[in-house]
Parts: sequence; C-alpha cells; structure tokens
Amino acid sequence: MQRQRNAERDFDIVLFGAAGFTGGLVADYLSGHLPREARWAIVGRERAELEIAAQRLARSAPKAAAPELLVADVVDPKQVAEIAPRARVIASTIGPYLERGGVLVSLCAAHGTDYVDLCTETEFVDRVYLEQNALAEASGARIVHACGFESVPADLGVYYTMKYVPEGVALGLTAALSVDARFSRGTLDSAFGQFRRAKEARESAERRRHLEGAPLGRRVRYVRGLPHYDDSLRRWLVPLPAMDPRVVVRSASSMDQYGPDFSYSHFAAVDHFATVATGMAGVASIFAASQIPMLVGLLDRSREWFREHRPIRTGVHHHSGPSDQARKRALFGSEGPDVLRRARSSFDVTFLAKGGGRTVVTRVSGGDPGYSETSMMLAEAAMCLAFDDNPTHSGQLTPAYAMGERLLERVQAGGLRFEVLQE
Repeated sequence: MQRQRNAERDFDIVLFGAAGFTGGLVADYLSGHLPREARWAIVGRERAELEIAAQRLARSAPKAAAPELLVADVVDPKQVAEIAPRARVIASTIGPYLERGGVLVSLCAAHGTDYVDLCTETEFVDRVYLEQNALAEASGARIVHACGFESVPADLGVYYTMKYVPEGVALGLTAALSVDARFSRGTLDSAFGQFRRAKEARESAERRRHLEGAPLGRRVRYVRGLPHYDDSLRRWLVPLPAMDPRVVVRSASSMDQYGPDFSYSHFAAVDHFATVATGMAGVASIFAASQIPMLVGLLDRSREWFREHRPIRTGVHHHSGPSDQARKRALFGSEGPDVLRRARSSFDVTFLAKGGGRTVVTRVSGGDPGYSETSMMLAEAAMCLAFDDNPTHSGQLTPAYAMGERLLERVQAGGLRFEVLQE
C-alpha cells in the first residue's frame, strides 16, 4: 500500500543541494540519465542559485526533463514539510549531516519517503537509527546513507564477492583500498567534527548496539587488525577508520547469504612503511587534540588552516581543494576540483575472501571517487529506489540490503568495474 501511495506523488526524485559542487554533479547526472517522463525537482535556499543551476542543466542536456525549482532551507521543518510528502525519493548532499540533516530525514521517515545521502558521519547514522528507524519501518520509508564512495564500492564489492565464495562456511574477508583523489572542504569539516564528537559517537553506537542486537544464529563482526605487509598484494596495509566497515557488517548481519560466521577487515593499501607511521601519528594527534578541552580551539584553528592551505597529504589520498579558477569554471557555490583533475583521479578496492579451503580475490575500481563517481552512485541510488524492483525492506538500510542486484547493475553501467581476479 505504501509503495502505491508513493507512486502517486508529484516528484519521482527531489535533490537537496543542487547549487553546491557535489550536488551540482548529481544534478548533471540525473539530468542526463533520468527517463524523459520523469518528474524531478532541485531544492535550495536561494532561487537565484537554483535558476543558475537550471540554466546550466538546460545547456548541457537540452532534451532532458527540466527540474522544478523549490526554495527551502533544509533545517526549516515547515519548509521541508511542504516538500517531503510530495517526493517518492529525496536525495541530499547537504552536510555536515549532524548539523543539517536531521529535519529532512525525520520528515522522510514520517511521510514514507525514500531517502538517500552521502553521509559518513557515524554518530548521525546511529542517531537516525535510534530516533527514526521504527517510524520508517512503519511508514515504508527506506533510509539509505553512505550512497557515495563511502560506502557503495565496499558494500557492493563484498556483495559481489559473496557470489563466488563457498556457501555456508565461515568466511574472513579483507578489503584493501587505494585512492588517488582530492576531496572537499565538506569532507574535511565532517572529519574534524567526528573527531570532536568522539565521545558522543561512542555513546550513540553503544545505544544502537543494545537496541539492534546481533543476528540470530550467526556471527558477524568487524576485525580492526594491525598494520602489516601483505605478500599477496605486495603493499603495506593500515587499518582505515571509515564508514565502510560499519556498512558492510550491517549488510552481512541483514543477509543470511553472508554465511554463519562472517568477519570483515578494512585497510588502506600503501607502498611504504613510513607512510603507515606518518598517517597513524597524524590521526592520533588530531584525535588527542579533540579530546582535551584546552586544545579544541587549536583544533578549530588547524581546521581553518587546512581549509586555507590545502593540500593535505597522506600515504593514501592526495587531498587538495580547488583553485579559484576551478570554482569559477564549476559555477557552484562550494569547492571541488576541476574536470581535468577529476579525470586523473582513481580508486580501487581489492577484496580477499578466505573460507571453505578457498581464496577468492575480487576488485572494484573506478575514476574520481570523491566527486565524479560519488555523484554517479548517489544519482543511481536515487533512481534505483524510484524506478526499480527492489527488495521489500523498509527502515534504515544499507545500499546492498536496500537495492542489492539492481544497484550493482546500475553502478556497473555507470562505469564502476567489478572483476574476479582469483577464484
């Protein structure tokens, strides 16, 4: 019944954040890939910004369905309440989500509106589960976070790998991520925010574990692991604090086909041990500063310095904000690298699955993860929920559990490569 009501709404997809850099890329992708008969809208605080975005979309895809322009502030309950019931699916690129995402998610849950975002803020995701999951289950809403580079490649990569491993056996799976890309000021803001709220995040995670419980009759866990050299990959692996392991473990907990005993480890792959030591020391220093009240001001000043003077370099990513010229070319209100830099960026994730006396190795790879591929993945997730025949789950879901095979097909068609290296 809920799906039938949902189908009768004014818009198939509504995008919040289209006037920003990443949101603009999502709008570009939707404009070029939506069915001609699709009904969609873009939302922003200023109509002038929306009109600029709409004009750019019309120039780049003159035959595409034009979006309706809706003016609303994502943190204004009254304004958002006028939009949420009208949409089948809402996609949001507006973060930090902990500060600006709660109103939108709560109204989607209340009105049975499907929702996708790029959120990798673990505290926000846990709080949404605690506060909105039951309501979303009752209304039929599907709330799916982390529909970008975090965590679609990891989540669907494991989902894909499970097709090639023996059934019904204990399985240990390791993911090794390698990235050459530039990420946004928004990503930096979210990362610093999570360091500052580490205590609150732990408390929310503990409350969620208590409420959610473990899968019945099965064992599913995340194994953090230690830095080590992997002979098969010929690279150093260092534990990577990211959203990916949480998403993968929740998918495994939700789906019996992941086997009776499933463990997952998530690493960054680097070439030199010195990179491992430097990266861990940097993360530890920022975390320590975030936990000492007298150093929080220093942390804030450090964040402002990083914003102003990027690049930030580690052994895994080469982060750098855009030039003024890039921002002018982009015609958006926030930052991102130019087209040439995005074209030179890439990522790959190698998965090693061991169980039942066999080792299976797979890989997911693609282009620029932070912007081009992320915008494709979020747009495809929104279209997948709007138009495809998906599993009949509701509540807060992972990408693999919510959309599974349909989303896998979509992101492959969108350019991500999934391959078996050893079977």
